[in-house]
Amino acid sequence: MPTGPPTNLLAWAWKLRRRRKEFRASIADRRQIETNIFDVSEALERTKIESPMTDSRLKDRVLGCLLGGALGDAWGGPWEGKPGPVQFVVPTRPMLSDDTELTLATCESIIDECLVEPESLARHFVRWFNARRIHGVGSSTLKALRDLSAGTHWALAGARGEYAAGNGAAMRIAPLAFLLDPNDPRQRTIIRDACRITHHSDEAYVGALAVIFAIRAVFTQEWTPQRSFLSCVVRCLPDSAVRDRMLQLMPLELPIEEVGHRFGTTGYVVDTVPFALYCAQRIVEHPLDVTLARTISAGGDTDTTASITGQLAGTVVGLAGVPQEMFAQVERGGQVLSIAHTFANFVEQTDPKTNG
Repeated sequence: MPTGPPTNLLAWAWKLRRRRKEFRASIADRRQIETNIFDVSEALERTKIESPMTDSRLKDRVLGCLLGGALGDAWGGPWEGKPGPVQFVVPTRPMLSDDTELTLATCESIIDECLVEPESLARHFVRWFNARRIHGVGSSTLKALRDLSAGTHWALAGARGEYAAGNGAAMRIAPLAFLLDPNDPRQRTIIRDACRITHHSDEAYVGALAVIFAIRAVFTQEWTPQRSFLSCVVRCLPDSAVRDRMLQLMPLELPIEEVGHRFGTTGYVVDTVPFALYCAQRIVEHPLDVTLARTISAGGDTDTTASITGQLAGTVVGLAGVPQEMFAQVERGGQVLSIAHTFANFVEQTDPKTNG
């Protein structure tokens, strides 16, 4: 049985495209669900998976990643921009923002095309933006979406300059971790291009690359409770400020709030991604809800730090590690579940280890 992507990439691409028809029916079902009332609690109960820590099925990891990230985003929103420490309480009406919305648009693009294609990603981003399905967008992403909507080519729309090193690429990149190997130069180029749709910044790209390596470290079993996300990822990254910050955080054993206060939790990717990896390691000691709450308590760009933390920690604990009653309170949680399940099915069916 092969353990990585097929060597014949043309045959692999043909195999992916062949499955397009199979997923058309799933997509139609999903879109019908989105137009109706969706009982989130019931859906979670129906899809509960036993013993996620001993079940290595990729589908469970995908669902944990996407739902964990959505929960962190929704919980962190009310405290965005507030200096830490903040006294976190679960919001009475948790609402999703662009962190989750662009991640879901990414999933939709991959499902529709049966591959990762920057042009398709850009097209789906514009579709969601024009339909007013994206909220709380940062300045760089907003600039790119407006340019894309006006007809600018995806390779030219991304923000440039010192203010382009935001989180807009890292916060939405997680789905690619389950399909692309960043150690392959061609697939790494696709990851870079996906980032440049909104951010023409080396640091933004390295931050997104770090998220991909961190997620992959879980399902490749490189990550362990004894080996942190930071130590797994730092050796894989090119020389950059993001990598330098990770090296600074690696030896620390400080409370999350103190790390946030000392190094910052702004919307600058150098602050956000290394901090999220530091926070996500706490899933070894605490359940997902506590891990997210402590991440948010540091203040700053709370929706994004908690979203990325939730993606990483959710990949570790799987679907059953996502607190069901709490996720059921998230507005539009049904949409997250619907797209997440369709994408997870796609990943499971295209994984070489499960298809031979």
